Amino acid sequence: MSGPVLALALIAMLGWWVAVPAVLAILRGLGFYIVVQERQALVYTLFGKVAAVYDEPGLASLWPKMGVKALLVPLLGKRYDLDLRIYQTYLRSQPVNSEEGAPMGIGVWYEMFISDPVAYLFKNQDPRGSLHANVSNATVRCLSNMKLARLLEDRHELSQTVRAEVSPRSQDWGFKVGSIYIRKVHFRDAGMTHQIEEKVVNRLRQVTSAIRQDGANQVSVITSSADRTAAVEFARAGAIRPEIVGAALREISGDREIATAMFEVLEIQRLLASPARITLLPPSGVTDRGQLVAQLAARGADPSHAR
Repeated sequence: MSGPVLALALIAMLGWWVAVPAVLAILRGLGFYIVVQERQALVYTLFGKVAAVYDEPGLASLWPKMGVKALLVPLLGKRYDLDLRIYQTYLRSQPVNSEEGAPMGIGVWYEMFISDPVAYLFKNQDPRGSLHANVSNATVRCLSNMKLARLLEDRHELSQTVRAEVSPRSQDWGFKVGSIYIRKVHFRDAGMTHQIEEKVVNRLRQVTSAIRQDGANQVSVITSSADRTAAVEFARAGAIRPEIVGAALREISGDREIATAMFEVLEIQRLLASPARITLLPPSGVTDRGQLVAQLAARGADPSHAR
């Protein structure tokens, strides 16, 4: 590479590294262009008055809005750089009293962002602190002297009430309040918390005992009903038993052979069940019958009982 070409390349490099940034800085200083970031607002003031506000992201120029004042703003004016991103905070244990006199603590979460940069800068010396105090005061003012059950259950409705109270005042200070939510409701008196726990435990014991007694009563009723039903059925069976037996005997007596066989079987069963001694004799036509009877008479046995 020749010397002139190298010198020209060096000059071009120095121009891009030094001259271009310097020129852009001068143009930016004169207000020919500014860069607004996402969720950012730039407020320019001159002689105590607001000269221009830029809150749209991208490139912008001071001249269309200010004219020749754009030359004075960098020297005599002031620029405010504001962050428009959403800001969230949580207020712990805001003191309120229920209608029943219980000291309660309310935990409030809320979010907001700057919607009016001019009002945020010049209508309140401490807008964030004022909003913080406004939410706290609105919580205490709106939720005091409410019934304890409502404080513990209707959190969505209570959150809407606090938000409606806070929103108008916050807009005056340049804020837009998003969601406000009652996250926690608790008792501030430890002794009262202990008493409530004891009451809950005692109530649970009473309910458990009542359930157990009710179960025992139901079992007793069921048992009594079963015993009564069984007694009725046994009595009914005892009442109809003679009728059933009589009908069976009447049917059996209609056939002479069956009746005779049945009574013989019953007689044999009674004899077998009795403690009497039984001697079996052969039929009357057998030749040894008279001799056997004589031997029994000689032993002292009663031949009339022998068969």
